[in-house]
Amino acid sequence: MEKSLEELQEELKGVLKKRRYNHTIGVRYTAQAMAMCFDEDIIKAGYAGMLHDCAKYLSDVEIMSECTKHHITCSKAEKLKPSLLHAKLGACYAREKYGMEDELVLSAIRWHTTGKPGMNTLEKIIFIADYIEPDRKMLPGMEEIRKAAFSDLDKAMYLILKNTLEYLGDMEERQRECIDVYSVDAYDFYKELWERRKCE
Repeated sequence: MEKSLEELQEELKGVLKKRRYNHTIGVRYTAQAMAMCFDEDIIKAGYAGMLHDCAKYLSDVEIMSECTKHHITCSKAEKLKPSLLHAKLGACYAREKYGMEDELVLSAIRWHTTGKPGMNTLEKIIFIADYIEPDRKMLPGMEEIRKAAFSDLDKAMYLILKNTLEYLGDMEERQRECIDVYSVDAYDFYKELWERRKCE
């Protein structure tokens, strides 16, 4: 980690649009607060939060071109909605452009959009912080999710994935085709985990 968080912050301020930059700052501080709560590395949480959207400024054409250039495999859903690729490309940029070598941080960036089954604590923190940071609009169930984010990460994962898939499921057919298989697998995993725990 050659660059400080402050240096990264200044670099990203010059690349991201104001709204995206403000969101990034919100995710950084939310992730660090969650890291304190769950005894996770605060510095790593800061780096992952700061860099999670570092490839978000690209157009669909640009992001597809960059993924081809960096040999990043694209799923059917990602080809239909290239913006989904900003997490994969973001992990690549975090390493190549911003000098991030910590694999935990890179993995948290990689999985912050779709989620996956069996995520580690830092991955869950970044996924959740991205959804709940203070500037996010009040989506259905947000109050419950924000409370769970500081008490039960697995419950928060389940609630976010449930909300996301229900929202996409209500969209027109082309939008439903953009649902990533990892998100479905993650939802099934955390739903089963949550339901099993409720029965214990």
